[in-house]
Amino acid sequence: MWIVGMAATAVVALGLLLAGSPKVAANTQQAATEVKIDNFSFGPVALTVPAGTTVTWINRDDMPHTVVSMDDSKTFKSKVLDTDEKFSFTFSKAGTYPYFCSIHPKMTGKVIVQ
Repeated sequence: MWIVGMAATAVVALGLLLAGSPKVAANTQQAATEVKIDNFSFGPVALTVPAGTTVTWINRDDMPHTVVSMDDSKTFKSKVLDTDEKFSFTFSKAGTYPYFCSIHPKMTGKVIVQ
C-alpha cells in the first residue's frame, strides 16, 4: 500500500511539473533585425541575415536620413526619416544589397542575404 501511495504521489508531482513547464514551439517567422542610424553612419555597416528576414532602420540621429538601395531597380527606398522614425524591408532573395543615404551619400551600408 505504501508503494502505491508513493507511486501515485510521484505521478501527480511529475504531471504538475510537466504542466507548468513552458512549451517550445517552432518559430516559423524570422526575427526582425535592426540597423541604427546615428552620427552620420549605419550600424552595423554590414549585416548578414537569412532570407526572409525583415530589417528595420531606426534614425537615432538629430538629422534626417534616408535608406536607398544602390541597385538600378531601387529595390527599397525609404521616405526621409526624422529622429526616431523607422523604415523596414523584408529581404526574400539571397544576394548583397548595398544602400546609402540619399541626403548624405557618403553614408553607406549593405545587407548580405544568405
